[in-house]
Amino acid sequence: MTKQSLTKNYLQSLITGGLLGFGLALIFVAGFIARDLINKPSILSVTRAQTTDGYPLLDEVQALIDQHYLREQPDYQTRQYAAIRGMLGSLGDRNTFFIDPPVAQSESQVLAGTYGGIGVLLRRNEAGDFVMYPFVDSSALSAGIIDGDVLVSVNGRAIMLSDHPDAVDQLLRGEVKDNNGVDLVIRRGQEELTFFVPFAVVNVPSVQWRVLDEDTRIGYIFIIRFTSRTPSEIEQALTELADVDALILDIRGNGGGLLQEAIDVAGVFLGDAVILIEVNKVEEREFRPNSIPTQTDLPLVVLVNGRTASAAELVAGAIQDASRGILVGQKTFGKGTIQQIFRLSDSSSVHITASEWLTPNRNVIEGVGLTPNIEMIPDENGRDVELGEAIRYLQNNILSSE
Repeated sequence: MTKQSLTKNYLQSLITGGLLGFGLALIFVAGFIARDLINKPSILSVTRAQTTDGYPLLDEVQALIDQHYLREQPDYQTRQYAAIRGMLGSLGDRNTFFIDPPVAQSESQVLAGTYGGIGVLLRRNEAGDFVMYPFVDSSALSAGIIDGDVLVSVNGRAIMLSDHPDAVDQLLRGEVKDNNGVDLVIRRGQEELTFFVPFAVVNVPSVQWRVLDEDTRIGYIFIIRFTSRTPSEIEQALTELADVDALILDIRGNGGGLLQEAIDVAGVFLGDAVILIEVNKVEEREFRPNSIPTQTDLPLVVLVNGRTASAAELVAGAIQDASRGILVGQKTFGKGTIQQIFRLSDSSSVHITASEWLTPNRNVIEGVGLTPNIEMIPDENGRDVELGEAIRYLQNNILSSE
């Protein structure tokens, strides 16, 4: 194949052909596996007349590389992708980024709550490492991955501090078929270990629940993230917790998910209220629940932390604005912008920030986060001090007066 320059013809064809795709309005949270808004597919067209300015400096630089560069050049696709990443990176927006084709193809599967992969939850620690927590009955757990293993490489590709969390997560997903999977290098303590983990169908529960205290009858609901199944699972949870006197809603570590499902879950506690305001270049829109699975007026505490982000922040913010319950924990992540995903002609995709969310009281979330009513410092020994404080608050301020 002959060398090709990154000319205006390439960029024009990329934009003209590539943006003739479907715009899936999703949110991706830096540092978390999260995706927050899906609309029906829409065709977005960029005419060639809009892209005729060209990029002459790219032509100049490529010509100089062709004439003078000592070593072999990367292949054409690698250079294309580098140019795209550089263009998006120049915007200085952590949530506007590019995703390679194999990764992009599996994005939407996660939002249904099932996908092909190894079955782990990825969390970033304070050092920026990607830490794995395998799901129950997952292929990762069967292969020997345990909670706390640090991901070092996937199929020989080193995991870097600069990697986008969503892209790293997608490296661990793929088609379920014989002998298809990933070679992982993980760090466990001071030791590095190698595993082959086959892809399998991953069924991710979005909600877990139980009764915390038999004496005071406090119910506990943990929403891992908002998927298409979350409203029905919340309904089931509240049915099984029908005899409790108060609720703790735990959305710590919840990086978001499907926006409408999150809004509908907020409606469980707030009814048909405005849950959020969306602001873009041309208009503002108010969002209310479409379908409220069930409702409850039980006393409520919401647990949040620095990994509570995006759609989860919107739920917490709406509850706090309405004084429907209090927030306990740490300041939330501060992800309040909406990204559209544009599928390009080679099945890669670009994620571009298109609008912003505000709470019902018009509080900004992006870069600010939510401040809890009761702020807690995480316990160094791993004790769940936030949950303990929530139980004490309900016992001392709510249940004792009934």
